Amino acid sequence: MKLIAAMMVGAAAFALAAGPAVAQMPTPSFALNPDKPTKTPEQREQDEIREKAYRESLKKIPDAKTANDPWGSVRNVDTPKPATAAKPKAKTGSNAN
Repeated sequence: MKLIAAMMVGAAAFALAAGPAVAQMPTPSFALNPDKPTKTPEQREQDEIREKAYRESLKKIPDAKTANDPWGSVRNVDTPKPATAAKPKAKTGSNAN
């Protein structure tokens, strides 16, 4: 009996959690407005011209040559860090010699 009650509570929690996800689903635009006019050939041509101009403008952007590192001249990257030997920790509070 407890198992059935626990399963019902779990199913109810799942159903409550799935409700908001359904509200986020987009509705197809053609279902809301079936009379929407399509683009004319002139509009398509204008879109192609704009897209081509956009792609050409992207080619004019120079590539980044180096990373922006304001501390690059201060930090010495070529020398490795010195390796430190692990020192045994001294025990405190005991008089064992």
